This record gives sequence, C-alpha cells and structure tokens, in this order.
Amino acid sequence: MTNIKDLENRLWEAADHMRANSSLRLNEFAEPVLGLIFLKFAGVKFGKIEKEIAEERKSKTKNYGGASVARERPVSSTDYHARGTLFVPEKARFSYLIELPEGTDMGKAVNDAMKEIEAENKELSGILPKSFQMLENRSIITLLKNFNQIPDDIEGDAFGRIYEYFLGKFAIADGSGGGEFFTPTSIVKLIVEILEPFKGYIYDPACGSGGMFVQSVEFIKRHFENGKKIKASREVSIYGQEKTDQTVRIAKMNLAIHGLSGDIRQGNTYYEDLHRSVGKFDFAMANPPFNVNGIDKERIKDDPRFLYGIPRNDNGNYLWIQIFLSVLKNTGRAGFVMANSASDAGHSEKDIRTKIIDDSLVDVMVAVGPNMFYNVTLPVTLWFLDKGKKKTDRKDKILFIDARNIYHQIDRAHRDWTEEHVQQIADIVRSYRGEKGSKKYADIKGLCKVATLDEVRVAGYSLNPGRYVGTADGEFVSDADFETTVRGLNTEFQKLTDEAHDLEKKIGDNFKKLF
Repeated sequence: MTNIKDLENRLWEAADHMRANSSLRLNEFAEPVLGLIFLKFAGVKFGKIEKEIAEERKSKTKNYGGASVARERPVSSTDYHARGTLFVPEKARFSYLIELPEGTDMGKAVNDAMKEIEAENKELSGILPKSFQMLENRSIITLLKNFNQIPDDIEGDAFGRIYEYFLGKFAIADGSGGGEFFTPTSIVKLIVEILEPFKGYIYDPACGSGGMFVQSVEFIKRHFENGKKIKASREVSIYGQEKTDQTVRIAKMNLAIHGLSGDIRQGNTYYEDLHRSVGKFDFAMANPPFNVNGIDKERIKDDPRFLYGIPRNDNGNYLWIQIFLSVLKNTGRAGFVMANSASDAGHSEKDIRTKIIDDSLVDVMVAVGPNMFYNVTLPVTLWFLDKGKKKTDRKDKILFIDARNIYHQIDRAHRDWTEEHVQQIADIVRSYRGEKGSKKYADIKGLCKVATLDEVRVAGYSLNPGRYVGTADGEFVSDADFETTVRGLNTEFQKLTDEAHDLEKKIGDNFKKLF
C-alpha cells in the first residue's frame, strides 16, 4: 500500500478530531469515515472510466474523418456498470463536496450524496451510511480535506486496512480481542495464488471487508484463459457471511468499489449456515476468528458441517477447519489463516486432525512469521486443503513451507511480502503440483519439504512446517524455531502421557479382575 504511515496518520487525525468534536461513541467512528473514503475511491474509479469513455467517443468521431455523425445517446449509468464501475452523480462526487461554499449544510449534502449513489446503483440500496448530520459542519469539512490527500493509487483491500485500524485503535466489539484481524493483502494474494480460483463458486464464511473476493478477481485479471483475456467478475460467483451488520455493509461497499457483487449475509457462522453450504463451493478462503472460546457446543452437535466431530476443548479452531472442508465440492480447495497452536493441538483436536490427514485432505502448510498483521505481532500458519488430491500422485504427501524468514521490513512493527516473495512461495507449490511451466520440485533445507503421510504419522500428526523443513546450514535458530521445537517435544510428551494413562487404566482393570 502506498505510504502506510501517512494513511495511518490521517486516520488518527480524523478519529481524534471526531472524538473531540462529535457526539459519536468510539465504536461509531468507523462508519462515517469509511463512508467518506468510499466516496473518495468511488470518485477516483468513476473519473478514470469517464476519461476512457470520452477518449473512445473522441476516437470514434475521428474515424469518420472528423465529420459530424449521427447523434450518440448520452452516457448513462449503464455505460459505467458495463465496465464494472459505480455511477457517481455529479453532486455525489468527492470533488464536488469538497468545493461546496462555506455555510453549506455538509451533513445533509453528504447524506444526499449517499442517497444519489444508491439510486443509481441498486446493489447498494440501504447499504451506505447516512448519519452525517450527527457531525458538525467543520468536522465533515476537516475529514474531506484530510482524505482528499490520500493517494489515488492505494492498492489492495484499502477498506479492510482502514477498518482494521479502527478495530485496533478503539477496540470495536469483536475486534482484535476476539481473535479477528485484518488479513494483509500479501497474505491474501498468496492464498489466492495457491488456490488458483480461475472459475467457480467462492465462499468466505468470515468475509470481513471482502478482501479475499477482491484479490480472487484480481488474480483472474492477471491471468489468461486459452490465450484470451477474460472478464473476471463473470467467472466467479461470490458468497460470504459475517457476524455483524456493520461489517456486511462494509464488505458490500468494498465489493461495489471494485465492480463486484456477491451474496453477503449476516449471521453467526458457528450456528447459522445461511448459504446451505455443504458440498456447494469450488473454493473456500478466510481469515476466521481463531482461539475463540464460549461456543455453545450443544447448538451444533447435529450440524452436518462438523463431520469429524466436536472438539471437547473450548476452542473454535477445529470447528472452522471442518467448516472449510464441509463446504467444498469433491474437487474443491480451501485456504485459510489459522493459529499456530492448531497445527500441534492435542487430545480431541488431534483426533480430528488425524482423521483429516489420513483422509488425504491436507495439501500444503505454510508457516508465516510475526509482525505481518496490521495490529498484532502473532505468527500464524496458512492451511491449504484439497479434496481433489486423492486422485493425484500427491495423495500420500503434504508440502511444508517455512516462510518465517521471508519478508520485507516496512517499519519496526510491520513486515510484509513483496510480489516477488508471494510468487517465490507460490512457485514452490506449483512445482510440487507439477503444474505446466513450473520447475521440477526439490526439497530445500530450511524452506520446504514434501513429507509422506508416514513421516507425518511418525511426527505425531503434527502439521507444523518447522518439524519437517529443518534449519538451513549456518542459519540462526530463532526464538520461533525454539518454540516450534519445544511444541513438538510437548506434543510427544502429551502422546506418551496419554499412552501411560491408557496403560494405567488397563493395569487397573486387570487388577480388578484378579480380585
């Protein structure tokens, strides 16, 4: 993203100003800010298409030797919708609002702008915020001037990043304290590159701001099918679910800005399967809230999505993993972010993991280092499941990649992957799969290893990449590596402890029989 720190500073200034000069509660700041940024981005995209249409009409006139031709129909919203762009009426444009004279009722002007956009773009009906009259005139003017300085070339899921900023700064309900984090664009790009969602039905059961959908379509745009460029938005169908109405609206705004539409519904995914998702989707991808406690197991005990059983511990990680598996078609693929602890979790979670591994459903595991996320430092693991691998020569194999030492340092607190990093990791997967044009796969110590299922069984069904790839010659053993080793030893200890308890029970039973 262009100048992240500058964006952060502007968001902070905006929030600080609103905190001092409005009656809004802390958890209400995000919506009007996102509304104005929506106007900014929608206007930028509209302006680009407006120039394209003007140039095309100019060129068409020239083709007639500059002579007067039959009157063309006026440009309408249909012309913009056909190009995957929202139609923004003149009085709804950011450039118009920022030039309004002093004394204008800015709250009414912005509310009217939102209504006009909804009227011209039916997919946004009832979605855009219209509470701007709760803000003072000068506050709105300050925000408009502030956001007018945001570069037009911001990349990726800008909405997601901005929303996450407010989650982190002001502890909006269900934010980072609830295990929910905005997924950095580079991580989303890698998930998409590995899943390769060229065509089909895409599902995100914890869709947040919709960043997974945006990058899926961007992936298609970067590629060609049968030598011809394809219209990405027509190749995939988008389905998502989110717990809060506010986040659903943000996702729909984000999709609309990118010229996309989808079936995004509000519901608690643990208890509600609003899309009747079992066996329906070609691809599933998400960054779900992990390590969540307090889930009512009684409400889900008969849910067909949890085919491998309900974990006994109070943790939702293996519920999410089963959701991803359950929604896939027989050839479907899933990619998602998960807490590191899930890779080695014991007891009932290990029982579920064992079944999934033995069923040849786990395809690729990628370890991600700390400081990749916007607000938190935690390292994570990317899981990739593939129901179709049973019919390939990868049936009894799993690819492990340790990408913890691959990163670009943005600042002291933030790391990222460059496009080259994303492709480097994705190329390893392509080689492992034997895809056309890829290099022959080879294990690289400290980076990647293809392990057989027998090797995974010997390792106690661990899915931690650090257990398999080893350490490159001369490589410093980090705290994270040490943690991985300790976790592995702990897993083995748990296994031995469980076996000891079983043996103790058998001895006790036999002893009772003697007397």
